[in-house]
Amino acid sequence: MKLYHTIQGDIWDLIAFKALGSEEHMAALIEANPAHRETVIFSAGVQLTIPDVVTVDTPDTLPPWKRGESG
Repeated sequence: MKLYHTIQGDIWDLIAFKALGSEEHMAALIEANPAHRETVIFSAGVQLTIPDVVTVDTPDTLPPWKRGESG
């Protein structure tokens, strides 16, 4: 289990991006921290549990712009 300590101004999607690599994991992050479900903007020093998430590799058959690549 990993932990994350917030800094002033952190928000759920930013924490998901920093800790899990994508804003798409925000729902899993909120679900793992039900006591803070109503928090929108965090103050400094709040300890959050970072859940284990399953990431899916992007298939090479997708065009570059769908794989997050430019050009």
